[in-house]
Amino acid sequence: MKLVRFGNPGAEKPGLVDDQGRLRDLSDVVADITPNNLSRSALEKIKALSPSKLPLVAGEPRLGVPIAVVGKFIAIGLNYADHAAEANLPLPSEPIVFQKAITSLSGPNDPVVTPKGSKKSDWEVELGIVIGTRVSYVECADALAHVAGYCVVNDVSEREYQLERGGTWDKGKGCDSFGPVGPWLVTTDEISDPQALDLWLDVNGQRMQQGNTRTMIFGCAEIVSYVSRFMTLLPGDIIATGTPPGVGMGKKPDPVYLKPGDVMTLGIEGLGSQRQQVREWSAALERQL
Repeated sequence: MKLVRFGNPGAEKPGLVDDQGRLRDLSDVVADITPNNLSRSALEKIKALSPSKLPLVAGEPRLGVPIAVVGKFIAIGLNYADHAAEANLPLPSEPIVFQKAITSLSGPNDPVVTPKGSKKSDWEVELGIVIGTRVSYVECADALAHVAGYCVVNDVSEREYQLERGGTWDKGKGCDSFGPVGPWLVTTDEISDPQALDLWLDVNGQRMQQGNTRTMIFGCAEIVSYVSRFMTLLPGDIIATGTPPGVGMGKKPDPVYLKPGDVMTLGIEGLGSQRQQVREWSAALERQL
């Protein structure tokens, strides 16, 4: 299934995308796509519905983050060997784990707002894992049984804040609007192998990133298992699994960073696509977010 949340920020309704790509309203069935709806049994009940009997949604409404309540937004750094090479950083011997602020979450097509004074905002298309059931200390062989589904994530990053301002990466990763997620939460039954998905990202129509999840250093099962050793994962938690090469920081001979008016389009095979226009922070814009 492809589960979505649609409507104005703070007033989203649950929905699903049928086999013809049409948006159907789920609000008569569930109040929202919450962590309680992400267990295998809850998802099976929704899957058993006949989409043709659900109301069609007219027009093209805004799409929100496809999970209503995200407790943790976790990310894995330098998880593609060729991306580590372009960043001039050694391959990690264990997954690099950091967190993006929950306030960075935004809909897949909402604007990305560069923070006040930003000069080095960058893009990163990533496969997102959505946790479906509580898990800790899980073995790799059992890890994916705790996954509800997958989604597209743009791990937008301010490189000066991340790498030149001291401390951890978090300050360059958690800015408002720096975590577009969606358009859909695609349940695991539709993704036979999460390690065989093409990823891509364009800026202003120019291909910047092209990759495949098969080249991850640490695969999805290993990531879930590893992270669960350090923190209990709860339904609705999202893990962004790293990005392939082609980020602005790694462009030669000189880095290329986002500027106001730029348009990012990005997607992952079977998981849909996103589109964000870049806007510069202002006090007036802050009040709209």
